[in-house]
Amino acid sequence: MSALDDLSRIPPPRPPALSAALEAELAHLTPVATRRPLRQLALLIAISLVYGAGLIVMLTLRRDLHELPMGWLVWTGLAWLLGFVVPITLATVPRAGAVMPRWRLAGIASVVAALAMIGLGLVLHPAGEHSAVLGWDGVVHGYGCLASGLETAIVPVVIGTIFLRRTLPVGSRWVAAGLGAGGGSLGGLVLHLHCPVADGLHVGLVHGGVIAIAALLAAALVPRATDLR
Repeated sequence: MSALDDLSRIPPPRPPALSAALEAELAHLTPVATRRPLRQLALLIAISLVYGAGLIVMLTLRRDLHELPMGWLVWTGLAWLLGFVVPITLATVPRAGAVMPRWRLAGIASVVAALAMIGLGLVLHPAGEHSAVLGWDGVVHGYGCLASGLETAIVPVVIGTIFLRRTLPVGSRWVAAGLGAGGGSLGGLVLHLHCPVADGLHVGLVHGGVIAIAALLAAALVPRATDLR
C-alpha cells in the first residue's frame, strides 16, 4: 500500500470553532429587502406629478390657454407625459426574469424623446391673440424656461437615483440619461401649460432642449456624484 493511500485514510482536520464575535454578528443578521421596481416606479411617478402640478400652480397657467386648440393642448401634453413615463420606466424596471433595468433601451428612449419633442415643437406651435412670438430672442433669452424645466427634472432624477443606488454594475450612465430625459419631459409638460411663448424656435429648442440637457447632465453627474454603480 502506497503512502498516498495511507494519507487518503486520514480524516480531514476539524474546522476551528467560531469566535464569539463572529457568532454575535451572525446572530444579528437580518434579511435584506429586495427592490420592488413597480412599486418604486409608481411612487416615483406619483411624487413627480404632484411636484410638477405644484410648480404649475406656483408659476400659473399660460395666459393664452383658452385661445389655443384643445386638441393640440391635449395631444401635445400626452406626448410630454409619454416622454416622461417611458424613459423612467425603462431606467427603473427590469424586464421579466431579469435583475438590471433595461439600460440600453433607456438610453435609446432618452435620445428619441429629445429628438421627438424638439421636432414637434419646431413644427407645431399654434398661437393665440395673447401668445408671444419672439423669434431667436426666445431662444437667446429662454433661460427662464430652461431653468424651470431643469428644476422640474431634479425630483425624478433624485428619486430614481435613490431607488437604483448600488444596483447597476454596468450601464449606469445610460440609466441616468433615461432618468434625466424623463425628468426633462416632465419639465416640458410644465412649460407646455405655463409658458405663453408660441414660437417654434422657443418651443422646440428651449422646451424640447430641456430633455437633451437634463439627460446629458444626469449622465455626466449622477454616476460620478452618487454610488449608482
